[in-house]
Amino acid sequence: MARKRMFRLDVLETDAFMDLPLTTQALYFHLNLRADDDGFIGNPNQIVRSIGASVDDLKLLIAKRFVLTFEDGVIVIKHWRLHNTLSANRYKETNFLEDKALLRLKDNKAYTFGENGVPLSDEHLIEVSQRQTKDEQKTNKDEQKTNADKNSIGKKSIEKISRTFTKPTVEEVRAYCKERNNHVDPEKFVDFYESKGWMVGKNHMKDWKSSVRTWEKKDEGKPVSTNKFNNFEQRKHNFAELERLAFGEE
Repeated sequence: MARKRMFRLDVLETDAFMDLPLTTQALYFHLNLRADDDGFIGNPNQIVRSIGASVDDLKLLIAKRFVLTFEDGVIVIKHWRLHNTLSANRYKETNFLEDKALLRLKDNKAYTFGENGVPLSDEHLIEVSQRQTKDEQKTNKDEQKTNADKNSIGKKSIEKISRTFTKPTVEEVRAYCKERNNHVDPEKFVDFYESKGWMVGKNHMKDWKSSVRTWEKKDEGKPVSTNKFNNFEQRKHNFAELERLAFGEE
C-alpha cells in the first residue's frame, strides 16, 4: 500500500466541509490517511476511538456524504479519486472487492451508488503514476549515467598515471646515480618516496630521474668536512703561547 496521501483544496474549501466541526474535519483527515489505495476503510469505529473523536463526527461525515457506507460496516472516502493518484508500481487494490463492485464513478470522479455513474476503472487512479514512474526511471538512469561517467573519469586518471610513471627499483636508482657519479643514497631515495606514495608535494611523481637530480643538487650544496667526526669542530691553537701561559714564562 502506498504511504503517501493527497487532498484536493476544491473539496476541502467548500462551505460544506468548512462548516463541519473541527473534530469532524480532523476525523476526515485521519480516515483518508488510513484508507487503502482505493479509499476503503474497514475499521472506522476503531479510528474514531483512537483519535478521541465521537461517533457523531462519523455520522456527520456520512450525513454530509463525505464518506459512503456499506452494509458490512466498511466505508469509503467519496472524493478519494479526486484527492489521489498513485504510482502503478505502488498501487494495491482493496480487499473489499464486493463493496468496490457496487460503486460507480461520477463525471467529477467522485464515488456514487446506483446508475448515476460509469463503472469503475483504475486507469484514472494510476494514469498519472505511470508518467511518474517513467520520470523516476529516467531520473535513475540519469543518476546511473552520471555515476558511470565519474567512475570512468577516475579510472582514466589512474590509468594515465600508471602509464606515465613506473616506480623504480633500488638497483635502477643505483645504476642511474652511478651514471651521474653523484652521492645520492639509492635505498634512502626509494624508501623516502615509497613512504610518500611516490608523491611530490600534492602531485604524483612523473619522472623519478628528475627527483634524483634534485637530490644531487642538494648534496652538492652541502659543505664537505675533512673531519671524520662531523659534529666535531677543529680548532687551531698557538702552542708556543700555551706553553708560555702554562709555565709562567715572560
